[in-house]
Amino acid sequence: MVKEWNELQLDEELEFVTPPIEKVQLVKYSGAAGDYHMIHHDDELAKEVGLPGIIVHGMISMGVLGEFVSQIVGNHGFVSDLQVRFIGMVFPGQSLTCRAKVVGKCESKKKVDFKVSAEVTSDNVASVGNVSAIYFA
Repeated sequence: MVKEWNELQLDEELEFVTPPIEKVQLVKYSGAAGDYHMIHHDDELAKEVGLPGIIVHGMISMGVLGEFVSQIVGNHGFVSDLQVRFIGMVFPGQSLTCRAKVVGKCESKKKVDFKVSAEVTSDNVASVGNVSAIYFA
């Protein structure tokens, strides 16, 4: 889905659906980030604290959004800024629909601004934010 600078238009919307997030991803993320909170791997404890079960780390949805924009830019540039707010839960086995809308372009800086979201369903948004990418001249 690589898009060159001149191919991206204001208000253009792009979409990507992840494969289901598996428990092994949670284990790998826990090790990489040092985040071993039990709600991410212990079903009983997650239920004891009022959750329906194990939940996916919020940072995984953030990483998915950053990777999505990185795939849009491809070798033509890089993600320069990523700001995400976590607003919903994701459970193992669920997929995320990632959306990126072009909300700004700066010709002199070759910068593209995106409004992004990661959704489990249309009424269960996991993360929203803004991502900027700089294209090489």
